[in-house]
Amino acid sequence: MTGRRSTPLTIAMLAALAYFLLPLFWLLVASTKGTQDLFTTFGLWFSDSPQLWANIRATLTHDDGVFVRWLVNTGIYAVSSALGAALLAAAGGYGFAKFRFRGDRVAFNLVLGAIMVPTTALAIPTYLLFAKVGLVNTPWAIILPSLVSPFGLYLMRVYAQDAVPDSVLEAARIDGAGEFQIFARIAMRLLAPGFVTVVLFTLVATWNNYFLPLIMLSDPSLYPVTVGLASWAAQAVGGGSGANSDMLAYVVTGSLLSVIPLVVAFLLLQRYWQSGLATGGVKQ
Repeated sequence: MTGRRSTPLTIAMLAALAYFLLPLFWLLVASTKGTQDLFTTFGLWFSDSPQLWANIRATLTHDDGVFVRWLVNTGIYAVSSALGAALLAAAGGYGFAKFRFRGDRVAFNLVLGAIMVPTTALAIPTYLLFAKVGLVNTPWAIILPSLVSPFGLYLMRVYAQDAVPDSVLEAARIDGAGEFQIFARIAMRLLAPGFVTVVLFTLVATWNNYFLPLIMLSDPSLYPVTVGLASWAAQAVGGGSGANSDMLAYVVTGSLLSVIPLVVAFLLLQRYWQSGLATGGVKQ
């Protein structure tokens, strides 16, 4: 009976696996082709003369290596935002979980409500605010909005509720430790799995962010890889005097290269991510 039940589940899992891996496989296959082969060969298999390394070299050196600059910009934006958002979420979640103050429930409910607001809806108001203070077309225009993570704060609050025992906090207070010292030396160590989970979520969100950099940045040297590749794609489709016949191949290869850092980050931090999600899903 158990075997009969597991068969549909196995089929469903394999179908889900194929659904998620097929686009990555297509991206790998397409990166081995030139622009002409992208349209004349079977999309899910390699061409007779693969040129992956030639495409990678051409993508990295095109336009004086601007793609490398875009990758560096993306890394700076994503890592800074992820670490900052995770630190703020850890501090806020710990505060909501372990301290009681007037209006704490109302404040936390506001955080839950903020999760429901799509980030794209806040992009234009954020642009207007940043234009007032002169931060448009600077890295801060990307980093500062990304530091706010309502879901990260909610996750850290749920995680801190069980991961940080009240008895440990009381013992530290009796020994004379201050609240900031307790948070930095005790709570943060216990919150490490949840912290890494928020880092990964924010890292992916900032790395893949397109609309906010699109409206905030006008200098191509400040572009993240998402906006940079979109500008290349526009050149490939629109043509014009500056068009390059291999531009579409550069876009595909650049997309593959931009995925690799995220895959590496998940592989290195997946055990913390899984434990953080498991604790975050426990019903209070």
